[in-house]
Amino acid sequence: MAVEINDLAAFVAVARAGGFRDAARLSGVSPSGLSIAVRRLESKLGVRLLNRTTRSVAPTEAGSLLIERLAPALAEMEAALDVLNGFRDRPAGTLKLNVPAGAARIILPSILAGFLKTYPDIRVEVTVEDSFVDLLSAGCDAGIRYDERLEKDMIAIPIGPRVQRFATAAAPSYLDTHGRPQHPRELLSHVCMRGQFASGTIPIWEFERDGEVVHVDPSGQLLVRLGAAIDLAIKTAVAGLGIIHLYEDMLRPHLDSGELEPILEPWWQNFSGPFLYYPGHRHLPTPLRAFVDFVKESHASNTSLS
Repeated sequence: MAVEINDLAAFVAVARAGGFRDAARLSGVSPSGLSIAVRRLESKLGVRLLNRTTRSVAPTEAGSLLIERLAPALAEMEAALDVLNGFRDRPAGTLKLNVPAGAARIILPSILAGFLKTYPDIRVEVTVEDSFVDLLSAGCDAGIRYDERLEKDMIAIPIGPRVQRFATAAAPSYLDTHGRPQHPRELLSHVCMRGQFASGTIPIWEFERDGEVVHVDPSGQLLVRLGAAIDLAIKTAVAGLGIIHLYEDMLRPHLDSGELEPILEPWWQNFSGPFLYYPGHRHLPTPLRAFVDFVKESHASNTSLS
């Protein structure tokens, strides 16, 4: 019974992604191509491997057992093929990163520019989402998250600035009309731009000064999905329609230009910078190893200059 390795890989990709469309997005193979491969594999094996519904795809009992035995073998094959990269003049391959919107806008631009220039044969695919995901199931090599959301059994290294701040601001026209709050609790009587995670959670605004921590849950006319619609919230605040609370780095250009005026600055809360994290129990693909080394060198260089 001859079984194609590509068909086995297609089956594992679909099972892990929970669907043909998501697997196609992560693997670069069309949904129809993956479907054909899985059906061909099921036909040759004479057993159904996936239960398909209009909403989801999940492995059958037989499929689960096959994945359990296949996954380590496929990973070992990928590692064996990656060894050949050591014989190339320049590292090559694809690096898949999963990062939150803040990191995509604040952390990655300066780092990726230098990395892509240094390694022109490495292709980088970036998936932006703020919800926490299982890297391996999502088909990613590494991710960027903050320490409170790091998964266990992961290696984490610092990436980007080690201290960041949340900033609160509004257009001068709004503040001239509605007043300038002097304490975070006064925000309850103001119009505020709110953000929402993909899970539906609306984060509370947190402030801190001289050991006093204040949590505020203000209201406003605009609620945006964090990440996807941040620019809309910023532009709405610049237009004078309310107060915004966001990463200082995202608001800094508008603060410097005077479009937004900082408020409650003594209360702005610091938080530790993000980490690049990746599985510590498996072979590091050459593109990821190159990126890890590049990030470490960048961090060491920035530390020596500070």
